[in-house]
Amino acid sequence: MSEASRHNPVRVVVVGGSMAGMLAAAAVKDHVGAVEIIEAHELPEGPEPRTGVPQAVHIHMLQTGGAEAIETLLPGSTGLLLAAGAHRIPVTTNMVICSPEGWYRRWRRTTHYLITASRDLTDHVVRAQVLKDPRVAVRTHTRAVGLLGDHRAVTGVRVRTTDGVEDDLHADLVIDASGRSTRTPRWLARLGITGLAQDEIDSGLVYASRIYRAPVPTRDWPMVGVQADPRLPGPGSAGGILPIEGDRWHVSLMGAPGGHPTRDADAFEPFARTLRHPLLADLLAHAEPLTDVALTHSTANRRYYYERLAHWPEGLVALGDAAATFNPVYAQGISVAAQGAVALRDQLAKGLTTGFARNAQRAIARPIDHAWALATGQDIHFPTTKGKRPTIADRLLHRYVSRLSRTATGSFHAATALTDVLALQASPTTLVKPGVLLTALLGPLRTPLDRPPFTQTERDLLNRATGPDEFPG
Repeated sequence: MSEASRHNPVRVVVVGGSMAGMLAAAAVKDHVGAVEIIEAHELPEGPEPRTGVPQAVHIHMLQTGGAEAIETLLPGSTGLLLAAGAHRIPVTTNMVICSPEGWYRRWRRTTHYLITASRDLTDHVVRAQVLKDPRVAVRTHTRAVGLLGDHRAVTGVRVRTTDGVEDDLHADLVIDASGRSTRTPRWLARLGITGLAQDEIDSGLVYASRIYRAPVPTRDWPMVGVQADPRLPGPGSAGGILPIEGDRWHVSLMGAPGGHPTRDADAFEPFARTLRHPLLADLLAHAEPLTDVALTHSTANRRYYYERLAHWPEGLVALGDAAATFNPVYAQGISVAAQGAVALRDQLAKGLTTGFARNAQRAIARPIDHAWALATGQDIHFPTTKGKRPTIADRLLHRYVSRLSRTATGSFHAATALTDVLALQASPTTLVKPGVLLTALLGPLRTPLDRPPFTQTERDLLNRATGPDEFPG
């Protein structure tokens, strides 16, 4: 920080006690005098549901890029998650995935990993790490209702408590981490800042999720997934099972318009059997449901291009879902927020000088760019998608990526190229490097798998749980 900042400690207000809000606080706390988080609801003390997070009931995972970003901001967080029961899943070693091009192989060489746990546990571990810092405070039951300042600089936020009491909180930096309900576009318009571009691409997927007691020990158990194929006629559908803490499986099923899952518990497993492969239904037939079915329709990709505005006020930054939201089927939201928080921290380390907010917003946009290309590049090919239709270039690229994915079912080089990008550790442009192009041209080097690639140990566990040789996978 500058010499002036040392004599006049910087004050930061974070709008939203979400995961993005906590990561924002983690990003700035070592560079400022005080951080205050404004949260509309009460924050739980333990790994319990937080009001205002409907997506928490659906499966979550941290991509490698996201887990490493959180570890950078809050060293030791990964260890705390694992100690609390989270799972570290090596990619693709512990993954049983049916892609549109076939079953992926479980390569013994590991290049990336996923961290899987309930959203409540992940939130708790991050929140506890952040709030133990004396420089970070939380004001609960309070909403931000407007920005202070003008088009040149934001100087704080006006807040209102649940009792209707209003107050002005002055700050050197305001970070909007309020999620999908962000009001920043309207607040900017009130300041006279117009021309904000935005995109919304909605495949119409509906999520249905519930938690099961697994019929097998979940330590070192693989994640299981059946992906949708946009090339097939009819509504796209998909599903996944993630091992989480407490020997439980978190299960989510997704369906496009015309083939939505419902809240009906009796219809959950029959819907799983309609997927491209019945594996999930076969597994769930021997698991014990622990919760009701939770449903959500909020799966649109939505992005505000703050970084493109001709003018951006000093003192304001938007992070996480307040800047861009993604179809949750791609498991990118938390990881992108974490990478954006690291970008914010790196900018702040240079000093809160003129142009900081614009530079920070542009830096936050870079990980968004990569995730946006992945999510929308897939979603636009479903016939039910609204907001954009694929161009000829989109179709050609999709055909190429499909070929590369087919190659990845029998080529470690192709699989690594894809997982580099999916793990949010490489740009999608790396998929068209000469070496990767040649790999795609050569095609898979091994014969395609004709069944789910469970290990013999996993099959033995399943057969002990389901009866001798009963499991058909």
